[in-house]
Amino acid sequence: MTNEGNTDLALLRGATGYFVPADGPLPDTDLRAFRSALIAAARVGAGHVGEMEVQAYPRTFHTASVVDRTGESVVLCHVHHPWIAFAQERRNWYAEQFIHPPSWASAFTEEGFAVLNDEQLATPLSAMDTSVLTRGEWRQIRSYGITTLGGVLFNSWA
Repeated sequence: MTNEGNTDLALLRGATGYFVPADGPLPDTDLRAFRSALIAAARVGAGHVGEMEVQAYPRTFHTASVVDRTGESVVLCHVHHPWIAFAQERRNWYAEQFIHPPSWASAFTEEGFAVLNDEQLATPLSAMDTSVLTRGEWRQIRSYGITTLGGVLFNSWA
């Protein structure tokens, strides 16, 4: 997943946060690398890192913010894959409340993260390769009315 506006994205195992224990544990995004990228982004944006909240079940993402001269941007980091998204406000889950990455978002890419833009996150699931999703994941997606990539990646299934 890149920030090229590509809508031909494939979901990876763990994208929803659900897993079958027999398949083994899901990967974890390196929290120290995320913190380091936040500091670099704040430096590039001539701002500072705001509050950071580490992921807690049932959320699938860490939340932080960077405050610059234009205000506060909420930074979302997927807990299992190095995917970054941006929003205007803190929430427990997101569907289509994403904003375009700020100019300083390139600092995340330089630290090895994939920055997803608002257009990518609004991609309908019907336009994606969802073959990795299990029946249980689809049950949750349908019951919560999730229809977009962003809704699958940055959610709270409780």
